[in-house]
Amino acid sequence: MDFGNPLMIPIVGTIAGTLMIVFIVGIVFWFKGRERELQVHQEMQIRQRKHERRMKELELERVKVELEKSKVEQARSAVSAG
Repeated sequence: MDFGNPLMIPIVGTIAGTLMIVFIVGIVFWFKGRERELQVHQEMQIRQRKHERRMKELELERVKVELEKSKVEQARSAVSAG
C-alpha cells in the first residue's frame, strides 16, 4: 500500500474520519454511562443512610418498650410485696 499515491488520500481520509466519529461516540457513551453509575451509587448511599436512621429509630423504640415493661414489672412487684 502506497500512502503517497493521490488515490489513497480519500480512502484513508474516509477511514480516519469514520474512526474519529466512532471514538467520539464511544467516549460520549462512556461518560454518560459513568454519570449514570455515579448517580445510582449516590442514590444507594442515600437509601442506606435512610435505612440506618430507621434502624436506629426502631432500636430506640425497642429500648423504650423494654424500659416501660421493666417499670411495670417493678411496680407490680412493689404492689404485690407491699
